[in-house]
Amino acid sequence: MKGHYHFIGIGGIGMSAIAKLYLRRGIKISGSDLKESKITEELKNLGADVFIGHAAINVNNADLVVYSSAIKEDNPEFQEAQKLKVPLLKRAEALSRLMQNKKVITVAGSHGKTTTTSLISYMLFEAGLLPTVAIGGILKNIDSNASLGEGDFFVAEADESDGSFLYYQPNHSVITNIDYEHLDYYKEFKNAVSAFREFINKTIKNGCVFACCDDKNLKSLFKDYRNRYILFGLGPDADISAKNIKINGLSSEFDCFYRNKLVDRFTLMLGGKHNISNALSVIALGLELKIDLEVIKKALLNYKGAGRRLEIKFDNQDYLIIDDYAHHPTEIQATLEAVKSLEKKKIIAVFQPHRYSRTGLLWEEFARSFNLADEVIVTDIYSAGETPVQGITADRLSNRIRENNPRKPVTFLPKQEITDYILRSIQPGDLVITLGAGDITKISDEMVSRFKR
Repeated sequence: MKGHYHFIGIGGIGMSAIAKLYLRRGIKISGSDLKESKITEELKNLGADVFIGHAAINVNNADLVVYSSAIKEDNPEFQEAQKLKVPLLKRAEALSRLMQNKKVITVAGSHGKTTTTSLISYMLFEAGLLPTVAIGGILKNIDSNASLGEGDFFVAEADESDGSFLYYQPNHSVITNIDYEHLDYYKEFKNAVSAFREFINKTIKNGCVFACCDDKNLKSLFKDYRNRYILFGLGPDADISAKNIKINGLSSEFDCFYRNKLVDRFTLMLGGKHNISNALSVIALGLELKIDLEVIKKALLNYKGAGRRLEIKFDNQDYLIIDDYAHHPTEIQATLEAVKSLEKKKIIAVFQPHRYSRTGLLWEEFARSFNLADEVIVTDIYSAGETPVQGITADRLSNRIRENNPRKPVTFLPKQEITDYILRSIQPGDLVITLGAGDITKISDEMVSRFKR
């Protein structure tokens, strides 16, 4: 493995993880992105040549070009690579090359991938197994989304958005759920379900698949599956389940049962029942790998979370600001349910829709997903490179949410007006949560900075 690899879209959270791993392998890395960010600065500090803006000249002297699913074929660097006959790899292909001779653990699913991947990674770190990890978010315990380890294990978040998770052949795979997501790629939900069936079959014969049985679409894929699998979840059909659940704000406790036998009582530094379900898959994997039970318990107890997953940005006795990546109706509902347990006076949800295609496809689901918020602010759609779609606007979506919640204040505001609006209206005891996969996190940072002043 040598040469010069160029990454188009290097500032993305998934792409940057792969670029870091190649850098640490001693490969010369360059890359481009549309904007400067903390990630591009970090990559520069690690030795990558990072260009801001996409231009054909950036591909000069590259032996290989890696591109993310956000990059279209009309991208000048993509076209230049084709013209120069430089091999082009999807990011999953580039990641799979790093997995050779490793025991691979992948985490797939429409929701909960990053939390589950980071929790598994941290458990292996705690067990002294020195894993290599590639995560779609920042694991707070190591303050990074990637680590090149000397051990046998490779833990990776497997992104299903463009079907490229089928490049992996894991020893163990965790699947959290299958939801109506990425239908811009799959066109129909049945195609997404078929891709997950294929992904399950990619797990090697003497490995094991861990799947959430609370998801009926996912559970149905195991009817005829002949290899080893373990079902986790909160429902009655699970091999590994949680009982006597106690939610303490943004942490929780539960008794874990494996095939009806008590394993132990666990404390998890995450709130929300959806995260208890995710943690059950981690415990099941830990038991499968014969990791000491005390190490598994310690990992759940000392886990500091992943960036932008129920991330507390500001907390004093009067005000609480939380930032979360939730950008799908299912995720929004789960996140609001988790923060509801904090019993604050008022929950103010600030939502930035992500992609016109997703917003249009799930219009009615979005309208119903804010029932647990006391006030909702909707800002402009983050396009993620998509062309605007007539009739699909944040203003109209805010109207539809209001129609669904007629007694609740629902406001459309441009991004630049949000902080002033909140600072004028917030009362002691209120909680503000920013939600979305775009750049809404900058609003939470701006609010924090103003609160501190």
